[in-house]
Amino acid sequence: MKLGVMTVILGEMPLREALTYLKSIGVQQVEIGCGGTPGKAHADAVKFMEDPQLLQEFQETVEESGLSIAALACHGNPVHPNREIAEDYHRQFEAAVCLAEEIGVDTVIGFSGCPGDCEESRYPNWVVATWPEDFQKIKEWQWEEKLIPYWKNEVKFAEVHNVHKIALEMHPGFCVYNPETLLKLRNAVGPVIGANLDPSHLYWQGIDPVAAIRALKGAIYHFHAKDTAIDTYNCSVNGVLDTKLFSKKEERSWLFRTIGYGHSESVWRGIFSELKKCGYDGVISIEHEDDLMTVKEGLEKAVQNLKNTIIFE
Repeated sequence: MKLGVMTVILGEMPLREALTYLKSIGVQQVEIGCGGTPGKAHADAVKFMEDPQLLQEFQETVEESGLSIAALACHGNPVHPNREIAEDYHRQFEAAVCLAEEIGVDTVIGFSGCPGDCEESRYPNWVVATWPEDFQKIKEWQWEEKLIPYWKNEVKFAEVHNVHKIALEMHPGFCVYNPETLLKLRNAVGPVIGANLDPSHLYWQGIDPVAAIRALKGAIYHFHAKDTAIDTYNCSVNGVLDTKLFSKKEERSWLFRTIGYGHSESVWRGIFSELKKCGYDGVISIEHEDDLMTVKEGLEKAVQNLKNTIIFE
């Protein structure tokens, strides 16, 4: 495995400066945001596909850094019920696939997306209830009419452009949010679809990352290193479906934390051991979203903790 970082967290730095800094603290690979919600601070797939000079400058900067690119990130909701929003995310995602082909990267990361509940919807509708029966009808329509047809087409597009791994982040709020839904989509559209396994989104749902890794053996294409701390008291009162703003830190049932501040090093050793047993030997990419630490402090603590726990050889 290799130690990596999603460079979005250093978006205020020029790419060259960010890569030099990451190299200096022991990072081996990077995950570059090139559109969608990760933004375009270090790469804009749409512009790069239109301007070969910009692409060449980007490639030269990365090559000079001594780091390699593990994956491109272009998260979004390409099945959003607002067609303008959906089309924008779709355009950026396909540009990311084309960019990956140009620079020899085989993995593009994103979200599955979430449609509305009918053709006239204005907003996504994430179904998490079994009853009343209306919810089952919504879920069936979303999968059969929107999600599966969309990703069947995108899998074909990716294969034409030599991208064989679309790593969907299992994220609540979207149709693919746990191992079961990831495998459901993969079985429907083919093995180009795999998982970006981010334990932070699994922890607060009550999912054991080790169990998830076992369930997803052979379908894990990327790994985000991010932790979650559960507030036992708040969770006991209000449960895990906490929609309060992240700014209300003392009131929330859980918070994203840097590696080692939600779960111990021994827990992370177990996660990386299970990844190794399942044959995953890719990047462990730090994604920093810890509101209790500055970016640099959180990143450097994560790097140190991961150096102690990742199985490199």
